[in-house]
Amino acid sequence: MSQIFLYLDDVKTTLKSYLLVLIALTISSCRQQNTSQSDVDADYNPIVANSVNRDLDDIKKDGVLRALVVYSSTSYFLYKGQAMGFEYELLNKLADHLNLQLELIISNDLDSEFEVLNRGDVDLIAHGMTITNQRKWEVDFTEHLYLTKQVLVQRKPDNYRQMSWSTLQKHLVKDVIELIDDTVSIRKNSAYYERILSLSNEIGGNIIVDTLDSKLTTPEIIDMVAEGKIKYTIADQNLAKINASNQPILNIEVPISFSQRIAWVTRTKAVKFREAVNAWIRKEKKTVAYKVIYNKYFKNKRFFNRRIKSDYYSLKNNQISKYDDHIKIHAEKIGLDWRLLASQVYQESRFDPNAQSWAGAQGLMQVMPATAESLGIKDISDPIESLGGGTTYLQQMYSYFEHIEDQENRIKFALASYNSGYGHVLDAQRLAEANGLNPNVWTDHVDQAMLELSLPKNYTKPFIKHGYVRGLEPVTYVDQIFERYNHYNQFISLD
Repeated sequence: MSQIFLYLDDVKTTLKSYLLVLIALTISSCRQQNTSQSDVDADYNPIVANSVNRDLDDIKKDGVLRALVVYSSTSYFLYKGQAMGFEYELLNKLADHLNLQLELIISNDLDSEFEVLNRGDVDLIAHGMTITNQRKWEVDFTEHLYLTKQVLVQRKPDNYRQMSWSTLQKHLVKDVIELIDDTVSIRKNSAYYERILSLSNEIGGNIIVDTLDSKLTTPEIIDMVAEGKIKYTIADQNLAKINASNQPILNIEVPISFSQRIAWVTRTKAVKFREAVNAWIRKEKKTVAYKVIYNKYFKNKRFFNRRIKSDYYSLKNNQISKYDDHIKIHAEKIGLDWRLLASQVYQESRFDPNAQSWAGAQGLMQVMPATAESLGIKDISDPIESLGGGTTYLQQMYSYFEHIEDQENRIKFALASYNSGYGHVLDAQRLAEANGLNPNVWTDHVDQAMLELSLPKNYTKPFIKHGYVRGLEPVTYVDQIFERYNHYNQFISLD
């Protein structure tokens, strides 16, 4: 304890001064303590604090870019057997840039996406989200991908074509003031919901909000307006324009907001990953390729209308190609998931019965003329005969690997044999075993040996019986078939 020595005459004066200083110091200390505590409380965010510590180095270590996407008419969908979409194309380019394998996870609940991101199930939410301060409390955004604004989506009267322009205008909302005491249907945890609350405050009136299922996408909600199931909704202008392009009964002319930035979403803690994505986006946005991709999905009305009217558009029908029924019959004969066989058919010919390869293979299953003759195929361009002969040949290849118990591995060996020949696959197995790899596992084992068989030092080894093979071709063939098959599993039911 510190001690203070005073002269008696000075006690009163000194004691008074001491007490004043002590009180001042105590007040100052309390203020500093309260201010400090306030700053701590203001800075502390439990959602961010409890999110996983996973950044670029961890993602690189795994070798996989896990992205959460929405299954919608512009973001990610299937058309004529091919995976497409604005986000899908950009994500493939980003994954290549970062030298990562892309893994897509479909969002089934738009309200829980930030939770899924923060707990580390995915590393990127890759569909257009409006950058708002409220959302920044939980997550952080990438460099914006494009600018848009929100618009009101409303339905014209059924007989609008018989109306004069002035009569039609009387039936439509022309100013947001007219929404007072009316109902707008939107998802609750969306930027549209935030905007409606702000708008109600700005116009000094109440807009009734009808909250919709979080599983519904914006294009699906726009369709609900067109079908008369709901009266109004709000959508980003670029989405509204492209989705209303084939539905002239919709009006999307009333703006609800100023320009807003649309971006992807990352965890706040993932600083290095966000920096890497931002650098890529800034560079990519300057390219012609980026503009082509954007225009393809948000401005090309002809392409949009053609695909949404197609029977082979996954958002409308459970179909991949016009040969689905025949593919199912032949897949059942050999005990194969028909979607996997469909993926192989696409890989071979893109469902074009007149397709021909540089090597002379023809038809849906790209069967060589000599093989076609041995399989009893009379007309190689006939799609039904090609499917029958091709699946018979695939079944033969499959039977050669009955010693492989894992079914996925076994079909991969069969597909590789279909593409490059059974003899070359046997050589790859021999080389894999010689190199200390597992000859009965395709991925990261026999496929690596197959790649090595394009080099003279390997295909001239005495135990290699069939010589040189362009190993990249069967490896890519198998990889792409299974990658597409994974897409088909997302979009197309087994039945």
